[in-house]
Amino acid sequence: MAYIQERKAQDGKTTYRVQIRLKGFPTTTASFDRKTDAKRWAQQTKAAMREGRYFRTSEAKKHTVADLVDRYIENVIPTKPKNAKACSAQLLWWKEQIGHCLLADVTPALVAEHRDQLLKDTTVRGKQRSPATVVRYLAALSHAFTVAVKEWGWLEDSPMRKVTKPKEPRGRVRFLSDEERKSLLTACEESSNLFLYPVVVLALSTGMRQGEIMSLRWEDVDLFKGRIVLHETKNGERRVVPLCGHALNLLQQFKQEAARDLGLLFPGKNPETPVDLRFPWEKALQAAGIKNYRFHDNRHSCASYLLAQKATLAEIAEVLGHKTLQMVKRYAHLSEAHASRVVEQMNASIFTTETR
Repeated sequence: MAYIQERKAQDGKTTYRVQIRLKGFPTTTASFDRKTDAKRWAQQTKAAMREGRYFRTSEAKKHTVADLVDRYIENVIPTKPKNAKACSAQLLWWKEQIGHCLLADVTPALVAEHRDQLLKDTTVRGKQRSPATVVRYLAALSHAFTVAVKEWGWLEDSPMRKVTKPKEPRGRVRFLSDEERKSLLTACEESSNLFLYPVVVLALSTGMRQGEIMSLRWEDVDLFKGRIVLHETKNGERRVVPLCGHALNLLQQFKQEAARDLGLLFPGKNPETPVDLRFPWEKALQAAGIKNYRFHDNRHSCASYLLAQKATLAEIAEVLGHKTLQMVKRYAHLSEAHASRVVEQMNASIFTTETR
């Protein structure tokens, strides 16, 4: 049952106190300035109690976004070591912006407002955030809300479901020409940093990501069988990378000179931390006269070399470690020349036959 009691304060202001008593539930009360609001709240609350939704609604009014972020960082982030640092930074941004808000007050409109702010703001480097970066910010908050709904019982539903993500641009495809590759490798070989050349050779010959290469340990490299085992990858699956030719010979020589069987292949001053190759890499690009080229583009170059050897998109996806063909479809246009040759050969064959 719901009881509404009219109350008058000393200043003459009238309020309406609602008390709900329902078997199996604790007595619940709330006060309102208008009687219509009191009646509406009573009806909605009783319906939520009967449908089993009340406690989630109640919890959403007890916890703030700051509570959500703090608990998520403490309990969930440690289970995601691969992107823990970036995810924590993104969630702390949300905490700074809307941490004071109760979960019950977080609406799609509120999140969308701060999504637009993310798109307009510049980073610490003075650059505007890309749509892809903003999508990562939204994804971090979305997963936190999902956990709060499914595991903690803090919410009935996530407001993130109705927030539109910014449209990401088509994937970048920049790869080295034969002349650029020769110039870059020469510049890397002449670099004062002895790690740069083998790192770039590995990137071009295997298509491994920079993080995968820099975190390699000697126990992950089997020089006898010619393979590298990646235990931590972007898609979360273990991957075996073929190691052959110049890259294999280079690592064999590199290991003999390094005289080590354990630890990182490319350690920095701290043996347990990878070397920082940003400055040597940029210097090599400058020396080779190569512009608009990032280290990650070495993966695209590797894909272009595989296509030149008539590898299929499925084979490229396997080498690069993509779960689906969607990511490698960006390379489809690189095989147009090969497709043209095939069609030309077919036409020459059938029409020559017809002529005869």
